[in-house]
Amino acid sequence: MSSTSLLRAWAQIDTDAIRHNLNVVRRVMADHAMMAIIKAEAYGHGLEGVARALDDEDCAFYGVATIAEAARVRDAHCKTVPFILGPCFPEEREVIVQNGWRTAVASMEEAEHFNSLGQLYGKPVHVHICVDTGMGRSGFLPTELHGLTERLRQLPHLHLEGIFSHLSAASEDITFTHQQIDSFKEAVNELSATYAYEYRHLCSSAAMFNYKVPSANMVRLGRLLYGYSPMPSPYNKELKPTMTLFSRVTIVRTLPGNHGVSYNHCYITKYSTRVATIGIGYADGYLQYLSNKGSRVYVNGQYCPVLGRITMDQIMVDVSYLEQEVRPGDVVEIMGPHVSWEELTVRAGTIPSNVLTSISARVPRIYV
Repeated sequence: MSSTSLLRAWAQIDTDAIRHNLNVVRRVMADHAMMAIIKAEAYGHGLEGVARALDDEDCAFYGVATIAEAARVRDAHCKTVPFILGPCFPEEREVIVQNGWRTAVASMEEAEHFNSLGQLYGKPVHVHICVDTGMGRSGFLPTELHGLTERLRQLPHLHLEGIFSHLSAASEDITFTHQQIDSFKEAVNELSATYAYEYRHLCSSAAMFNYKVPSANMVRLGRLLYGYSPMPSPYNKELKPTMTLFSRVTIVRTLPGNHGVSYNHCYITKYSTRVATIGIGYADGYLQYLSNKGSRVYVNGQYCPVLGRITMDQIMVDVSYLEQEVRPGDVVEIMGPHVSWEELTVRAGTIPSNVLTSISARVPRIYV
């Protein structure tokens, strides 16, 4: 019996494809260090599985959002150091210092507290200075940068390792993105006037193939790592898909004409219809926004339309015209080579990251 034979739904993760995508970026940006973003379950792929798959790929850091995610990297016995991308609560800073994790600093209060914790534990605290170049989320404003490096260097337990910022509209507003790139260059020049920061990073997946940032020497790979580029690029064709989401047929029935399907009867059969129920729903991450949007799945070599509203644990599809008989247990491709992220993204009216990160913990990840 195979490892998936009793599963109702599962995600198959191609770790070779993830490593391939990392190395596509590494070839294009050979003079840049790589930060692999594995927050939010590695964009739905499973944090520990992806962290282990990339741990021999010489990434500078693993980008995470919380200390809980950083702890999972540690507990997976990975040698790559977690970098916590956003602000942390004061109560969380002690564990960061104890573990030697990298962290963003966006205020003098944070810097002074980290320095006192470094003194308490006798450890250097490696920090990256966050600069707000237009995201409006966190960071020192450009008007606050003059003399900042000198003030921070007076805190002896801080190791000033990097400078970074976030682009807010790289795939939508080219003019403003160039303004942010210029602002980041000015910030790097200001902060680096009397001290050499090892890492300088601005570009995420939406920017790295399409913008030049001479003041940066590291990039943060999110969606690109998982096979999707947010912007057109000649390099996109080299990226490989990394996940296929599967489910199984649980029951097949013939419904008469004028029969409602799913909640509120958003779909009513026009004639006798062969309907297969499939064991995946919005609690698994198949977004309810896909209801009545022309969504489809791939069964036995053919496309089948989804009927009616997506329910928590199941969906119904029309299999009336399949050439091959559909039976309970048949494997169904929900997302993959035949039903892409892009298709689901457009039909759900959302963004690719939402499609991926919605895949819930009850869907096992199978690494191949």
